[in-house]
Amino acid sequence: MTDQLTRMPVRFEDVFLHGAYVLSAGPLRDFERSTVDREVQQIDKETGKPVWVAEVLTADMQARQKTVKVKIAADHQPVPPETTPGTPFRPVEFDGMSVTPYVDRDKCTAPKKGEAHRCKARQAFSLWATGMHAPGGKTNGQPQAQPQHVAQKGSS
Repeated sequence: MTDQLTRMPVRFEDVFLHGAYVLSAGPLRDFERSTVDREVQQIDKETGKPVWVAEVLTADMQARQKTVKVKIAADHQPVPPETTPGTPFRPVEFDGMSVTPYVDRDKCTAPKKGEAHRCKARQAFSLWATGMHAPGGKTNGQPQAQPQHVAQKGSS
């Protein structure tokens, strides 16, 4: 159970102070609508667009969490930038970033008999974007995505 608020706009450089590298990007599975035989992609409740997820490595060596997921609401699958020559790394910047704060209660359990309740809930954030591009590159209104069909509710 989570208590979610609305998305708040943030700047890429405020979230990824030292930069970021994209590891992968693909459709975000809607676990409530998917079945064993048919995977359904999640739809963003605010925009009605398909949701893609990019796994991102932060360039901040002091960060407690080295990888994060950025959800991207876009009509087409975002295409990660090319790798830096001679490395396996794909530097990335995200467009239209926002965060959704929520209370993560996954580690909050009932107290054991005879003990006081110690809730281990924590404040968490869901990162969102509208697109991605190589650092210094601009989208110029052009889609940074390749069309990919993912089964939607009611599709065969």
